Amino acid sequence: MKINIKQISVLCCTMLLFAACDEEFLDVDARADIEFSDSGVEVTPEDMVTGIYGKFTSFSYAFSYLGITEIISDNADKGSSPGDTGSDKNLLDELTHTPSSGSSRAMWTHWYKSIGRASIAIEFTNNYELEYSESLKARLIGEAKYLRALNYFWLVRSFGDVPIQEIDLVNRAPKSEVYAYMINDLQDAIEALPLKSEYAANDLGRATRGAAQALLAKVYLYQEDYQNAYDMANEVIASGEYGLHPNYEELWRASTENGIESIFEMQGRGETINHGIQQYSSTQGARGTSGWGWGFNTPSQNLVDAFDQAGDEVRKNATIIFAGETLWDGRVVSPATENPRYNEKAYSSQNAGAADGDKNVRVFRYAEVLLIKAEAATYIGQDAAGPLNLVRARVGLAPIANPTVQQIWNERRLELAMEHDRWFDLLRTGQAASALAADGKTFETGKHELFPIPNDQLIDTPEMEQNPGW
Repeated sequence: MKINIKQISVLCCTMLLFAACDEEFLDVDARADIEFSDSGVEVTPEDMVTGIYGKFTSFSYAFSYLGITEIISDNADKGSSPGDTGSDKNLLDELTHTPSSGSSRAMWTHWYKSIGRASIAIEFTNNYELEYSESLKARLIGEAKYLRALNYFWLVRSFGDVPIQEIDLVNRAPKSEVYAYMINDLQDAIEALPLKSEYAANDLGRATRGAAQALLAKVYLYQEDYQNAYDMANEVIASGEYGLHPNYEELWRASTENGIESIFEMQGRGETINHGIQQYSSTQGARGTSGWGWGFNTPSQNLVDAFDQAGDEVRKNATIIFAGETLWDGRVVSPATENPRYNEKAYSSQNAGAADGDKNVRVFRYAEVLLIKAEAATYIGQDAAGPLNLVRARVGLAPIANPTVQQIWNERRLELAMEHDRWFDLLRTGQAASALAADGKTFETGKHELFPIPNDQLIDTPEMEQNPGW
């Protein structure tokens, strides 16, 4: 990647965002992984903000994240060997997870650590007294606010009402208040951040105005504020900064990282060639004979059937590695690998199987902005066919003249399959119970809409309420 990712924190005697409170599990130390707090190294605002991005390289995104975004859905199965639970991936696959399950706990903790790191960076930058460019400080604060909002977005759609860490460590704020907090951060970020084209080459991959606008459009969509979702998606489109990469099959290769379709990516290329999101590719790589990975998060037969029903061979073959096929780079996948299918969007040609991956993980693509615009358009009487059919035309599918919202939801599934959004799309659109039943899973209405607050958190803060049904 272009950003010089570092694991950074503040000198304990210089910066404490929270009082030391062992009884509060939520009071996670955003200064984790400090290696030079007593070294005398001068920490700058840029170092502090870069340290927020460094949280993306955590193993949590290579394993726990898979469980609560894809394995739990109808897009994917646990994979690996039948007896390999992956800690709790079998439970997530079966919708029998509990408040003690490790994956949701890991992401709860990790997202709050990232938020804490962002808040510390904002305060540190605001109070930095050495000579430093004011315009750079403003941009860095904008980046930190974008990253804080992104982590709150992941939290609130996973757990519902959550504490706003900067305000209260115990009381869960209503979702509406958390969304309002995010919107404020994102509006500030939009004002402060440059366009993608305005960044220097060595800063490529940092948050941009377009990234903040895209996230804000998605926040509005989740709130069913369709006019604002439509308008904000239009802002991204009208910027002229983005477009559809012509070949869908190339989108997850190194050659297209941070390319024309990229709005925001977790960066996987650091100071060493193969430093990045720890084991993201290897956890999902082909397992067993001629394999290079653990074989988790395998695309489901249900997903294959959805592609086939739509006649969508392009996206099916770009999304799924089938046992026995030869990949685009010449790698042969043995028919004797342990699982019949693997996630091709996680595949790295250069670094298959290594612990430190070199794979960028796409968080926002231009295609999703087009689909947000199309979905919002169906509710406000605007043209939904235009943006939808741009996405369909790229993969050779016929245009739809008057698309229904269900057709747009179906398009989201196929376009964004294995990109960590399916579970939350099922929840927000009310499709979860029926879709999961079709995949042989039992969705309990009134319970499974949210993940449980982790048991460890409730032990430390018993006054914090658990989610319904748990």
